[in-house]
Amino acid sequence: MKVLLDECVDWRLSRNLVGHEVKTARQMGWATIKNGELLALASEEFDVFVTVDRNLSFQQNLSSFRVAVIVLCAPSNRLSNLKMLVPELLEKITSAKSGETTWIGKEAEPSNQK
Repeated sequence: MKVLLDECVDWRLSRNLVGHEVKTARQMGWATIKNGELLALASEEFDVFVTVDRNLSFQQNLSSFRVAVIVLCAPSNRLSNLKMLVPELLEKITSAKSGETTWIGKEAEPSNQK
């Protein structure tokens, strides 16, 4: 799977996503692009978009994009916290569906998101 890491996700997390082609927004030259345009660009080249931005689903109609979105819910976006989510992330990447959002972590899917 082709995976794009949002700029708010530590790029070093890509080292743990073995078996997938992983790029960061910065590597793609998309670091300053806003979410709507970023998701449109990601839809053209990637299967999965990984972010820690829990507000993304409130700001964008994610089902209108041809990319699966995975939201990592950790105490912080520090690498040590995100690495704890890697086993579940690897599992969910392979089953992620275009236009759907998957929440990963202890604080996954806020109650107002259901």
